[in-house]
Amino acid sequence: IENAAHRKTFVVRFPITTAGAPISDLDETGPSNLRHTAHESYRMVVDNPNNPNPYAPFASERDWKVGMWAKMHGPGSTAFDELLAIEEVANRLALSYKHQKKISQLPSARPCFERHEIVVAGEAFEVFYRDILKCVEALYGDPDFAGLLLLVPERHYTNENKTARVYFDMNTGQWWWATQKQLEKEQPGATVIPIIISSDKTQLTLIGNKSAYPVYMTLGNLPKDIRCKPSRRGQILLAYLPTSRLQHINNKAARCRTLANLFHACMISPRHMTRVLAPLASAGETGMRIASGDGIVRRGHPILAMYIGDYPEQLLVTGCKTGECPKCPIDRNCWNLENSHSSIDTSRPLRDLEKILLAVSAIDEGPRAFTRACAGAGIKPISRPGPAQHYYLSITPDVLHQLYQGVLKHLVSWLQAAFGAEEIDARCRRMPLNHNLRHFGKGISTMSRVTGKEHQDIGRILLGLVVGLELPSGHSPARLVRATWAVLNYLYYAQYSTHTTDTLHLLDQTLVEFHDNKGIFVDLGIRTHFHLPKLHSLDHYIRKTCLFGTTDNYDTQYSERLHIDFTKDAYRATNHKDELTQMTIWLERKEKVQRHERYIQWRLAHARPSDHLHSTADSKKTRVEMTKHPSIRAVKITAIPTDYGAYFFRDALARFVSQRNYPHYTPQQIERESARVCLPFQTLPAYHKVKFWVTDPDVCAAPGTETRDVIHVQPAHKSKRGDVLPGRFDTALVRDTRENAQLGIHGLQVAQVRIVFKIPKKAIPVLFPKLSDAARPYGHLAYVEWFSPFTNPEPDHRMYRVSRDLGGGGERTGSIVVIDDLERSCHLFPDFGPIAPREWTSSTVLELCPSFYVNPYVDRHMFKLIL
Repeated sequence: IENAAHRKTFVVRFPITTAGAPISDLDETGPSNLRHTAHESYRMVVDNPNNPNPYAPFASERDWKVGMWAKMHGPGSTAFDELLAIEEVANRLALSYKHQKKISQLPSARPCFERHEIVVAGEAFEVFYRDILKCVEALYGDPDFAGLLLLVPERHYTNENKTARVYFDMNTGQWWWATQKQLEKEQPGATVIPIIISSDKTQLTLIGNKSAYPVYMTLGNLPKDIRCKPSRRGQILLAYLPTSRLQHINNKAARCRTLANLFHACMISPRHMTRVLAPLASAGETGMRIASGDGIVRRGHPILAMYIGDYPEQLLVTGCKTGECPKCPIDRNCWNLENSHSSIDTSRPLRDLEKILLAVSAIDEGPRAFTRACAGAGIKPISRPGPAQHYYLSITPDVLHQLYQGVLKHLVSWLQAAFGAEEIDARCRRMPLNHNLRHFGKGISTMSRVTGKEHQDIGRILLGLVVGLELPSGHSPARLVRATWAVLNYLYYAQYSTHTTDTLHLLDQTLVEFHDNKGIFVDLGIRTHFHLPKLHSLDHYIRKTCLFGTTDNYDTQYSERLHIDFTKDAYRATNHKDELTQMTIWLERKEKVQRHERYIQWRLAHARPSDHLHSTADSKKTRVEMTKHPSIRAVKITAIPTDYGAYFFRDALARFVSQRNYPHYTPQQIERESARVCLPFQTLPAYHKVKFWVTDPDVCAAPGTETRDVIHVQPAHKSKRGDVLPGRFDTALVRDTRENAQLGIHGLQVAQVRIVFKIPKKAIPVLFPKLSDAARPYGHLAYVEWFSPFTNPEPDHRMYRVSRDLGGGGERTGSIVVIDDLERSCHLFPDFGPIAPREWTSSTVLELCPSFYVNPYVDRHMFKLIL
């Protein structure tokens, strides 16, 4: 409710009131739509409801926490049992148990794994999976999510005229609305339960070839900010699929076909209704009684909505051939023509499902007829899902592999081929430091096995590496710079956490801009074609955003992160023999411990509700966070100019005092008053870090999307080893707080922060005698040196150029500002020119370079802020 109230959109509810409504529970003594809540039901199983001990069935808090530590962080079940077997250990700890069986006896939080054998091509394989419908009940009925579930579709708009649509969570997309509308026609009172599946192989060992094939599941009813955090437990491990490579099959085509058949036999074969996803077919049509964590019962329809995976996984699910698009039937030879954008069609229809189902039905006509029919439909001759599931619609964009590990990876290699790796690496080494950026001290050309995170870090500085460079062949670099700008902007637009009709139009425009300028890579001889599946996939981002919400609803980076919790940690807890059996048992026990911990927190919160509310209120974040104690307690004012480079600190502080005391004075009068100011102190406390919580500048953005930002202000100093470390004085964006200040980017100005300090409390009444106590500046202040105001962005790369603001005498201008006027940190690209001066370093470039460009790609918030 609070999130919805803070979101500044105009909401249109689903017009049929029965959608998502509770049903009457006729199994009770009277009509009711309530059962016991999940915590109450759990308490009846583990404990006597009248028992005041919140840790039951454990004897005490110590009893429980030792057992929880042993299961969550301990050395292993056997080692812990051997520890407790030592004489007096269990008694000295006052434990009620001497082995971990008590943990195992806790009620199952989520369904247990089943071990099945599947025979494909005459070979037997083992698959471990859970009942998917019970998994749906466990996630939907989790008490942590009660009150947070998204139950009905909504349409959000930016204005009352409803001309600009807003997309964020999955229930704001078109798919949920259309599905709800269809269900209400057939069975009124339905609650759509969108099933989101993701799968991907992962290595279990650094040395060797042991791997696992986990399948994860979550619900679209959970808000995306819950699903993306492993700590919220909004994802569940659904299955471990076989990982055999079938090396005994010599024919490569036959081997690939058998592997695909194995995947479909395990997951979605309609001939095996006990397989992982098969129960969804009937439950999605007829519905199932399902209770949320607060005990309210509804008729839920679990329907497969999205299947998340990388490109090979998408081909495996859809049965398409390598090099083809798994979503639309475009001919691979027509992809992304070299010198035009005529191939772009963001509304291209999906593959013809009726044609594919007709080909699948030919399986009863014999192998030859089946193979011929599948080839005509453009799919491999493998087992297909039932007609109720449209797998081509469920395939979603993949930001990690398509953008970072795909298009951006290609672009980096093309730029290195165009300009040469030596000059690009030299510019990397001379980039100014920033808290949000990785410093590539050795360049980027020598990096191997570059991860998606590293490509993301490269993308944040990529445009600054190529601006000003000259092409060796005499070509104008303008088209190359514009193509780079378009790729980076597409990457950032695609990751917006809230999209509107207008921002989706910008996404389309940047794609057109890239295709208009990509021909430069052909002219330079770097590319001969652009037949790249990952480049073609950009056509589908707009449509998928309209269908399922923004890309953070289905980002593969989240499922990649789940490998650590559900696979790699589980493998480390085994003895590496018959590991899948041990891994499933370890995960089940871990889930039991986590469920019981949530139950104990619920008991304690009900026992001490006032303490719970107090702790919640205390956790509220402030925008600016400063350390309680200064980094240096007493810095001499006479040392500030030399140590911190704040050469006009005393004059600026006197001017600040005069401006506060006489706000209506003219600049000439302020100068006269400043000459009379006498500072009643000789030292000041200095702070070397300013921490911010940067809020999303988008008015439609959801709350809770703050990003941590830090400004470093530290003079040269010696390390623990005695090495002299250079000083670091970050640049920042300072907000103009005057009454007639401009809005947007022109209401900000770049400044370099030289020192952060506080005026001694005893000196404040002396310096500000005419101000009330509330108006006096007791907070933190900063001395900053100004850069030139924003004007107009450069035409090719759309970045703003700034330079040092020099006064009439050619000296840098500086002033004192309140720390709250600092909007956030700011990163500057040096204007290197054709060749970066080799005497510049990352610590001296801000002092030596005459002009800069403001980097808009520091993070997503900065990108939105200075557009």
